[in-house]
Amino acid sequence: MNRVDDFLLRHNLDASKIDEEVFLSKFLSEMDKGLKGEESSLRMIPTYCGLDSNIKPGDSVIVLDAGGTNFRTCLVTFDENLCPEISDFKKVGMPGVKAKVTAKEFFSTLADNIERLIDKSDKIGFCFSYAADITADHDGIPLVFSKEIKAPEVIGMPLGKTLLGELALRGYDVSKKKISVVNDTVATLLATKAKTNDICSGYVGFILGTGTNTAYAEKNENIIKINGQGSEKQIINVESGCMDVVLGDIDREFLDSTKDPELYHMEKAISGAYLGPFSHMVIRKAIKEGILSEEFGMRFNKIDTLSTTFMSNYLEMPHNRDYVLVSLIDNEDDAYALYRILDAIIERAAKLTAVNLAAAVIKSGLGTNPRYPVIINADGTTFYKTENLEFYTRKYLHDFLTKKHGRYVKMVNISDSPVYGAAIAGAIV
Repeated sequence: MNRVDDFLLRHNLDASKIDEEVFLSKFLSEMDKGLKGEESSLRMIPTYCGLDSNIKPGDSVIVLDAGGTNFRTCLVTFDENLCPEISDFKKVGMPGVKAKVTAKEFFSTLADNIERLIDKSDKIGFCFSYAADITADHDGIPLVFSKEIKAPEVIGMPLGKTLLGELALRGYDVSKKKISVVNDTVATLLATKAKTNDICSGYVGFILGTGTNTAYAEKNENIIKINGQGSEKQIINVESGCMDVVLGDIDREFLDSTKDPELYHMEKAISGAYLGPFSHMVIRKAIKEGILSEEFGMRFNKIDTLSTTFMSNYLEMPHNRDYVLVSLIDNEDDAYALYRILDAIIERAAKLTAVNLAAAVIKSGLGTNPRYPVIINADGTTFYKTENLEFYTRKYLHDFLTKKHGRYVKMVNISDSPVYGAAIAGAIV
């Protein structure tokens, strides 16, 4: 037990090595610098999208949802209670996943999939799950493609304007069409407003899946880099996965093994694409230092890489021999050490997640009254499916955000948030 504890502490893998107040202060400072346009690890992208809307019963919005490997299209109609309802849903593969595509091919695929809907509304909401600058007229300019999308020519092109141009070439009258482009995390926040009836003081959108990001509403007067004025608010896409955080020597080694070692530090510490591979590196280090046996090491070396699912499976059912990691164990010392190591990595990720969410809530200035909490719409399979991650996050949120900072939150999970949020964005332009 002492050797495992020493290993975790020495390599800054134990959650106790994270000082919440110090990390929160750094997070808030990076947020402020990002809003001012100063050098910061957080982009703090203005969306020009507020929370007020003039949606009317019967309004319909054409929705595009480009995320991960799938591209979805549908029509969303608001009923008499302004509750959004999905119809005419279609899903195809994202252009650029299987092979590199030109800009023409990319926008042709988008146009192909909304032609059937084009006459059903002049309002179009486009959820774009990649980093993009949002313009004052609600268009989106892609900054970089992640998630294995190979469409380099699209970088820097206005999504809405180019898509409408492609539709015009096909003979459609697009003179009255308006497209609003939003990030998936912003859409997650907007979906909360549309799909909850809870009385609250504000909303936070949060995604923890393959990657991670956060969105909240900020006063325009605080968004110095766009000369924001007045007391009105707009949603900020924090791009929180980019937060600069290097916790220990194994973290540094892991970052150096990834694409763009100096980018997406927070994402590489907590998200589903990285928790498994990072755990693989930690386990190899534990074998080298004698925390796990040589015999276990010989069996473990046959695994090329470790997925987040495999590490979670071990924590879920550490006696189930059908699980990969369990099948490698043949003594209790290794079984115990492996459980402690993997659980510590998850708990540390949860603590970082809690401080991330705390920063968004505190920066919003809301949630001080328990009768009017901030509603956090948390989305992503990693958050809900990884053993103990949601549990530890809620624990640290309560102990740190509520007990120490007097802020109250309610966490929800709304299905199809990107679709609903994009519809809201399209309806309020």
